[in-house]
Amino acid sequence: MDEIRKLKMATYHLFTFTISKLISTFGAQVYAFAISFHILQITGSATSFAANLLCNILPRTLISPFAGYVADKYSRKKIVILAQISTTLAISGLLYVSLTYGLSLTAIYITTSVLAIASTFSSVTFSSSITGLVDEARIQRAMSLNQMAMSFAAIGSPAAGGLLYGAVSMDTFLIIYIAASIAAVILESTMNFTLFAKRKTEGKTTESMFQSMKAGVSYLKTKQVLMTLIWLCLIVNFLFGAFEVGYSYVLIEKLNLSSQHFGFTQGAFAAGMLILSIYFSVRKEVKYPFLVSKRGILVIGFILGATALPLMIDLSYWAIFTFYMILMFSFGAMIIIINTPIQVMMQKMIEDDYKGRVFSLIETMAMALMPLGMILFGFLYDAVPGQYILLASAAILLGVVVTLARPSVVKKVHPELDGEKRVLSEAGTAV
Repeated sequence: MDEIRKLKMATYHLFTFTISKLISTFGAQVYAFAISFHILQITGSATSFAANLLCNILPRTLISPFAGYVADKYSRKKIVILAQISTTLAISGLLYVSLTYGLSLTAIYITTSVLAIASTFSSVTFSSSITGLVDEARIQRAMSLNQMAMSFAAIGSPAAGGLLYGAVSMDTFLIIYIAASIAAVILESTMNFTLFAKRKTEGKTTESMFQSMKAGVSYLKTKQVLMTLIWLCLIVNFLFGAFEVGYSYVLIEKLNLSSQHFGFTQGAFAAGMLILSIYFSVRKEVKYPFLVSKRGILVIGFILGATALPLMIDLSYWAIFTFYMILMFSFGAMIIIINTPIQVMMQKMIEDDYKGRVFSLIETMAMALMPLGMILFGFLYDAVPGQYILLASAAILLGVVVTLARPSVVKKVHPELDGEKRVLSEAGTAV
C-alpha cells in the first residue's frame, strides 16, 4: 500500500475508532446507569448494588494480565471484534432471560461480569493498537479523540439513561444497546490494525503465558521512565480515593449541596475533560510530555487540598457551588493534560510486541489500588475530619511528585530540555 493510501486509511481510522469508542462507551455507561437503578428499585439494597460494582471491578483486575498476553500474541483485530461480539451476545442473553423468566440478580451479575471481561480485552487491545492504526504524527490526535469520546459519554449517558429508563421498558433498553453494539462490530471490522504496526511475534512466540507475562515485567524494568510513571500513577490512583470518597461526602453530608447542584459539579468535571480533549486533538504534539504531566499532577495536588477550603472558611451556598464548579472543571482539564501527553509518550516508547502486557500491567495495578484506597479513606472519613484527610493526601501527593519526578529525572527523560535552557540563557546574556 502506497504512503498516500496509508495516510487516507489512517484518517478513516481516526473517525471509525472515535465513533466505535463513543458507541461502545456510551452504551456501556447508559447500561450501567439503568441497571444500577433497576437493582436499587427491585431490591432497595445497597449491598446488591455494591455486589454489581464488584462484578465489574473484580473480573477486570483478574483478567487484565491475561488480556495483555493475548493482545501481544494474537491478531488484535480479531480480539477487538470478538470482545464486541461477546458484549452483544451477553446483552442478548440478558434480554432472553428477561423476556422468558424476568430479570434476576443472578442474570444481571453474570452479564456484568461478562461485559467487564469483554471490555478489558477490548480496551487493552485498542490501547496496544493505536500505533498500528494511525501514523506517528497523529498519535496525539487519536488519544485525544479517544478521551473526547469518553467525555461525551460521561456527560450524555446519565441524561440519556435517565430519559430512557423513565420512557421505555428495560427490554427496549437492552434492544437499543444490542443495536449499538452491532454497529460497533461493523465499524471495527472495516479497520486495518496492521497498517503501521511493527510487530514481530504475532502468533509466533512459543513462550507459555507465565513466561510471556514475566518477559513483559522484565521489559518494563528496563524502562526507568516507565517505572517512574507507573509509580506516580499508582500513588495518584490510590490517593484519588481520598477525593472520590471525600468529594461526595463533603458536598452532600457536610455542605448540604442539593443533588441537582452536585450533579452539575460532576458535569463540570466531564466538561473540563471534553474541552481539553478537543484542544489536544487540534494542537501540535506536546514537546516535553513528562514535564507537562508532572506539572499537571502538581496542580491536581493543589486541587485536592483546595477541596477542603469550604470546610475551613464560611462561604455562602452559591459561593460553595461556584467554587466546586470551577474546581471540578479544572480537575477534569488536568486529567487530560496529564494523561494525553503521557499516553502519546508511552505509545512511542513501548515496542509493539510488548504493548499489550505493559498496558495491562498498568491497568491491573491501578484498578487493584483504587478500591483499596476507597475502603481505607471510607474508614478515615468516619474517624477524622474531612479537611485533615484532604490536606494530608494533597501534601503526600505533592511530596511524591517532587521526589519521583525531581529535576534530575526530568533531565533523563528530556535531555534536550537542558540544551534548550542553555541556548535561551546564552541568548539572554547576549542581549
